[in-house]
Amino acid sequence: MRRILGLGLMLSITVIGQAAEVPAEVAAAATRQVSAQVLGWRRDIHQHPELGNRETRTAALVAAQLRALGLEVQTGIAKTGVTGLLKGALPGPRIAIRADMDALPVTEDNALPFASKVRTDFNGSTVGVMHACGHDAHTAMTLGVATALAAMRAELHGEVLFIFQPAEEGPPAGEPGGAELMLDEGLFDRFKPAAIFGMHVFYTLHAGQIGVREGPMLAGSDRFQITVQGRQTHGAQPWRGVDPIVTAALIVNQAQTIVSRQLNISELPAVLSFGMIHGGLRWNIIPDQVALEGTIRSFDPAMRQQVFDHLQAIAEHVAAAQGASVVTKIPLPEAVNPVTVNDPALTRRMRGSLERAVGADQVITITPNMVAEDFARFADQVPGMYFFVGSVPPTQALASAAANHSPLFMLDEAALDVGTRAMLQVALDALSGQALATPR
Repeated sequence: MRRILGLGLMLSITVIGQAAEVPAEVAAAATRQVSAQVLGWRRDIHQHPELGNRETRTAALVAAQLRALGLEVQTGIAKTGVTGLLKGALPGPRIAIRADMDALPVTEDNALPFASKVRTDFNGSTVGVMHACGHDAHTAMTLGVATALAAMRAELHGEVLFIFQPAEEGPPAGEPGGAELMLDEGLFDRFKPAAIFGMHVFYTLHAGQIGVREGPMLAGSDRFQITVQGRQTHGAQPWRGVDPIVTAALIVNQAQTIVSRQLNISELPAVLSFGMIHGGLRWNIIPDQVALEGTIRSFDPAMRQQVFDHLQAIAEHVAAAQGASVVTKIPLPEAVNPVTVNDPALTRRMRGSLERAVGADQVITITPNMVAEDFARFADQVPGMYFFVGSVPPTQALASAAANHSPLFMLDEAALDVGTRAMLQVALDALSGQALATPR
């Protein structure tokens, strides 16, 4: 039996087989000590959101806190990314904990005293900026975990790399970014963890609940572009041109049959959605071009390719039938996220940590979700576990909660303590036992 002295507490660690369990009181006490800081960080970051590859203020805040804790800090990774390395005084495994920092081009519609008023230029338009996906919470909670673990440094086994990632929602057009760029720049060449962990606040669970599953958890995502080329003419004389707007509309409508009629979604789900249609400058002119963009979500490589093939065929044949032509990028190679897969053995082992943190009845086995995450890039390189932290007040019906990415997305701030405590318990258990390999 080993002992840990974290935060002035002397608590024994129960060793079960090859894994050690740190008593839940350690993580709970540590969470209480950092709770006010986590809340303050979250509100500050929420009020000052920044889009992908532009998270300069957020990165500076993160780096300053990590340096104050005595961590080895690197900045400017993948443009605005930050890492902090915490070395425990005792030998043990290496793990990584990842948080994302970027916001979305969404105008906040919540009456909060710290609501975002930020506006910026995005894709040629002036838009609001909001942490509509909860990355402000992820950054704050992970800073809380770093602060708690740093206070235990003298009794801590192993090493923890805290990864604060930019551009999870995608970098600006024409720029690289996100997890892929961090890896391309050698992040795991410098520090190869035995496991990586991540979390996300989510609207399908109540605050106090944790959602997790073994194996595929989040869909792979692809982005596509279809440009319809017609021939411009006066709106009063459509027969003198080729109408790309009508052609684009037919493509959008026909594409809806791919998932509903061409795929066996009784085996695995898939989604095809159009998110942007751009074309025309004036109400009485039929334009030359219409541009369509959208997303494809899938879990199975064969189904993914089916969607690609069917969408290509529909675009080409519908356009030909209308006398138009198309230029397609299906998919855009720079906008691909693989499926987020929770390593089954790791997740099975660490589920007990989540259950000790919040109670076994509050850890929910969720179904695969069609949202995507570039945490998958990290989990492709090393075993990973990703979990949801409920964001909806327990008194509110889940069906009435605004979804992530909504201008009305609202976080029950009780979730901050839940996520901090859960991730801290996971980290302590992973570091204190022999469940993970210790590098030599």
